[in-house]
Amino acid sequence: MSPFVQLTFEGPLAIIALRRPDKLNALDREMIEALGEAARAVDSSHEARAAILYGEGKAFCAGGDIAAWGGLPALEMWRDWTRAGHRAFEALARLRVPLIASLNGHAFGGGLELAAVADVRVAEPGVKLGLPESGIGMAPGWSGTQRLVRRFGASLVRQMALTGRMFTSEEGLAVGLVDEVTAAGGSLARARALAADIARRGPVAVQIVKSMINAAEGEDKDAPIEGLAGALTAMTEDLKEGVDAFRNKRAPLFTGR
Repeated sequence: MSPFVQLTFEGPLAIIALRRPDKLNALDREMIEALGEAARAVDSSHEARAAILYGEGKAFCAGGDIAAWGGLPALEMWRDWTRAGHRAFEALARLRVPLIASLNGHAFGGGLELAAVADVRVAEPGVKLGLPESGIGMAPGWSGTQRLVRRFGASLVRQMALTGRMFTSEEGLAVGLVDEVTAAGGSLARARALAADIARRGPVAVQIVKSMINAAEGEDKDAPIEGLAGALTAMTEDLKEGVDAFRNKRAPLFTGR
């Protein structure tokens, strides 16, 4: 992984930290790949029941590092930079376990798109949230016009993406950009408390509920349906019979149970 992205496990809790505070946790290509790796590691953990995403320093994430993408030719921007971000962000949005974003500081552009992959966002007072890309001649590239519209509504995204309007965490609470506003310095502690609440609940139920909500929202809508179908058939005597018949090269005798 990148030295600027750290994944740690504390019992049932997975913590993903952005560790590039001198650049306000702006994402370069290596960090994007590391976020995808972290998501896959959390998903493969049988112990993880909840995850937290936060940024060290004064910002949650200032978006994509202009130094990393500002000089890319058009096709490279499409083939590499934008698609890499989508892969990583989709992996985070589709985690089996609930993901909580701790917004200790500003989330701009790709940083807000990153916060949007979380199931819950807790922010500290005065944190600013926005999509400033059009102000420099760029469009949101990591689902700012797609996932953000599904989760926050088109009217709100229009205000941010078309006019450059910034919302404070307090304003964001009123319109649904964030779910809670904590005391100053309290977002990570609150995220931990929420994660602990989640971890005490039935893990299979929590993961199925998250998957169904994602499907209702249009986030990976096919996998939950087929996943539940596979789980249901895996519980049947017919599947055991079918597998045994295949292994022993005989015709199966299904009973419908």
